Amino acid sequence: MPRDPLIGLVGKPSSGKSTTLNSLTDASSKVGNFPFTTIDPQRAIGYLQIDCACSRYSVSDRCKPNYGACIQGKRSVPIELLDVAGLVPGAHEGKGLGNKFLDDLRHADALIHVVDVSGTTDAEGKATRGYDPSQDIIWLRSEIVRWIEGNLMEKWGSIKRRHVAIKANPVETLQNQFSGYGSTPQTVARTLDRLKVKEPLEYWSPETISSVVNAFTDEKFPTVFALNKIDHPDADKNIAKIAKMQDPQSIVLCSAISEVFLRKLAKQGFVRYVEGSEFVDTREDLLEMGEADGEGLKELDEKLKTRIENLKDMVLYRFGSTGVVQVLSRAAELLGLVPVFPVRNIHGFGAGAGNDKVFRDCVLVKKGTTVRECARKIMGDAPLAYVEGAGGVRVSEDEVVEVGKNDVLSFKVGR
Repeated sequence: MPRDPLIGLVGKPSSGKSTTLNSLTDASSKVGNFPFTTIDPQRAIGYLQIDCACSRYSVSDRCKPNYGACIQGKRSVPIELLDVAGLVPGAHEGKGLGNKFLDDLRHADALIHVVDVSGTTDAEGKATRGYDPSQDIIWLRSEIVRWIEGNLMEKWGSIKRRHVAIKANPVETLQNQFSGYGSTPQTVARTLDRLKVKEPLEYWSPETISSVVNAFTDEKFPTVFALNKIDHPDADKNIAKIAKMQDPQSIVLCSAISEVFLRKLAKQGFVRYVEGSEFVDTREDLLEMGEADGEGLKELDEKLKTRIENLKDMVLYRFGSTGVVQVLSRAAELLGLVPVFPVRNIHGFGAGAGNDKVFRDCVLVKKGTTVRECARKIMGDAPLAYVEGAGGVRVSEDEVVEVGKNDVLSFKVGR
């Protein structure tokens, strides 16, 4: 049975990882029960913002999700997050909570690495000044690579002998070793395709093995770098340095503490703020614009007014948002997640006869998922008679789901 996507949050102590996790899980759109049956202490529910199918079919006024929420076609879909703890240099040797960190990590499909770009905490999270946070990115990845490579090299002699004895292909042999990290044969095949290794596996040099492990790490653990504490005076120079080292698509600038602060004020009735937005409105702002909504907000004292104005200047106006919501969206993009909307009535998009609420459910699947795999994820082992897509057109079970294509489906059970 295909499992739900899982995104791991990693980061050294005092990087802002806990604040980032809190801001991702404390969404005001959180309504209803969770779709996940068991959540252990290291796991939490985040909310990924997507474009809902309801806006495509002009039925946003009747869109009532079972989980999350949908506001004017912007839907918050629950997604599992994993808080990966114990990250310090030497984790692969068991330092800190290293063994637990690496054991937790293997379950993640993608990583969000929260990096303190203020330079005010060293590699172990202790207070300092002038630290180079680009080093955190280097050593964290190195810990993962050395962990996987160490495990592989420990048994390399017997791996080679078995490979030759049973005349296996490299994908089969490596998958046997990498399956413990949540790998699939497709992951291994993409790794080898990327490197174009032509040399037979039994003749691989230590350098070839190292390059394979590096490429596998990139395939198995695509990573978003959440550059946190962007409002600190030293952040700009550190961001510029990291931007030269990493793919710009893997970087998101954020201020997790600002997001948490704004959501708290909104819940207490001091401001109007939508998660991830570039705007925050006070009572005075709304009344000046002639909006009656301002009457419902509380008055701010001078201290709060000053803090909000500073936050606008240092974060919202400069960067367009606090970046926290965008971090999760970028991780979903790296994974190529596709939202699929299962409905009973393919013409009215409802849950059944007489039910006027539409698009009640939404599941997230990985890029390349077929209609048949979607059916198994949603319906389990129930016998499938046929599948209908938008407009009542029959859809082949072998077709791939994509955004805007085969993503609204009605599964008909029967022999």
